[in-house]
Amino acid sequence: MSDLLGRVMDEQDIFKKLLGKIPGFKGYVDRNNRRSADKLLRETIASRFDALGQRVSALQRDLISQGGLAWVDDLEAAAIKLRTFTDRVRTASYGYAGFFDAVKINSEELASIYQYDLSLMEAGDEVERGIDNVEASIGTDGLAAAIRNLTSLAQKSVEAFDKRAEVILTGASGDQPASS
Repeated sequence: MSDLLGRVMDEQDIFKKLLGKIPGFKGYVDRNNRRSADKLLRETIASRFDALGQRVSALQRDLISQGGLAWVDDLEAAAIKLRTFTDRVRTASYGYAGFFDAVKINSEELASIYQYDLSLMEAGDEVERGIDNVEASIGTDGLAAAIRNLTSLAQKSVEAFDKRAEVILTGASGDQPASS
């Protein structure tokens, strides 16, 4: 996660670097950089999950063409959860508390949020493997279980993002995201 923040900070123009030297202004710039890094991260996650959702749609079309119409609705449950996750990631407000925001995030809470962000990135890998499993299971007896697993992975992604938002709103409770 620090790579994203570093990337944003490296892209500052000379004016922002100069203003960063003004006492008190550096914290403001750092908060804006965190917001920019957060936006970049969430756009990356949303784009990744968009691509995964498109793969699920392609699998639905494959099922239809192969006579597996009965499975399309089951797979749609996973697709809906992936779209829900992507929509939540895209529409949540950016950043970790601005100068005048009611919610302030301390460094410990920020570290917890970064851990959730990492778990969201890893969730994309898990969902991708779940989609691979569904794809490999088409035409086999394991298709129902593969679709249930994919749906469960998509739901876990939604829940992980909800917990991340909870940390921002209520502060870190000491709970860390479950790593898989």
